Amino acid sequence: MLALRLVRGAHPLVLLRRLLVAATSAGTGFLLLCALGHALAHPGSTGSVLRLAWCALPLAATVYFAVTVARTDPGTKPRPGLASVGLGPGRLMVLSAMTTAVACTLGSAAALLCFLHLRGDLAGLPFDGAAAGALGAGRPLPVAATLTLLVLVPLVASVTTALTLRPRRPKPGAEPPDPDAPPGALGGVPWGIALLAGGLAVEAYASSGATAGTSLPGAGGSPAGVLAGWVLTAVGLALAGPGLTYLCGHLLQTARPGALRLLAGRVLMREARRLGQPLGVVCAVASGTYALSTLHTAGGPADVGPFSTLGALLVAGCAVLTLATAAAEGRRSRTGVQEALTRLGAPASVLRGCAALRTGALLVVFAPLTWLVAELAAMPLTR
Repeated sequence: MLALRLVRGAHPLVLLRRLLVAATSAGTGFLLLCALGHALAHPGSTGSVLRLAWCALPLAATVYFAVTVARTDPGTKPRPGLASVGLGPGRLMVLSAMTTAVACTLGSAAALLCFLHLRGDLAGLPFDGAAAGALGAGRPLPVAATLTLLVLVPLVASVTTALTLRPRRPKPGAEPPDPDAPPGALGGVPWGIALLAGGLAVEAYASSGATAGTSLPGAGGSPAGVLAGWVLTAVGLALAGPGLTYLCGHLLQTARPGALRLLAGRVLMREARRLGQPLGVVCAVASGTYALSTLHTAGGPADVGPFSTLGALLVAGCAVLTLATAAAEGRRSRTGVQEALTRLGAPASVLRGCAALRTGALLVVFAPLTWLVAELAAMPLTR
């Protein structure tokens, strides 16, 4: 009940984020049910297994976005006085997980209604039975399998939220970290580069025909090993993102910086972990989209159907929404600094120039990296 009251009394922007979580959960649940419908319509076909594996990307993107929204939720953050009424860090973590589960469950329920409607099981509405043939209409729907697929998104999202927001006790004798040098920001760069190189190698090996992989739906007939390579590439970019963002802030402060470059660089260094990971994911999504568009432009088979398009839109949308949520949270955390600068007489143009300088520095580093990864990923697919 407390989680429902927090949902009802939240800020409109927070409610919008939760509605977006419910919408992405609905899209992912619908894709999972579509894989079940394909299995009912084509019994014994290996394409259903591939469609289910293809749903792993929207599932991961939805969970990542849901965890980001839960992390930035101001209603479930520790505040003075809450521990005295029994709302300590552990209880707030449980509330965050329950709120995430509620939003994702609403999305799963909407996905079930849409699936039954397009299947023709719910009559009297527009587009009734529009996809009856593709969703196995006329065959009994297995209840256990349907419930398992619908519970998958809320369960994974809530458990991941609980693990991410669990209270951590500081180690005895450990010094508090420097806010201008986040721990582990640069440590992920070597691992990210290694995974990035490994992902590109897996994509090249899978596309060379050396593996007897089956065709991947919506990827121009490419082998299913391309999916594993792209996942490694995305993880590598996500790991390297915070370090690259930190280096962007460090480079802005080199060569006798002025007040504007110094302020922009410090902000990037402090926001390296918050912005770096979603920015790396956006780069991975952009490079994958570019590679697929290059494949289709080069004459590859255009087998992108409505379900594959929905999956691609979910992955891209979740990546962009996660980055926007992280950026908004970073802006909110800098409210005190901005107010202090305003009291000191800093004009508004300084704050706008600082934001423009940060954006330009990130584009200078991440835009060429995205283009390079996209070209390397598309090269084995178009040979």
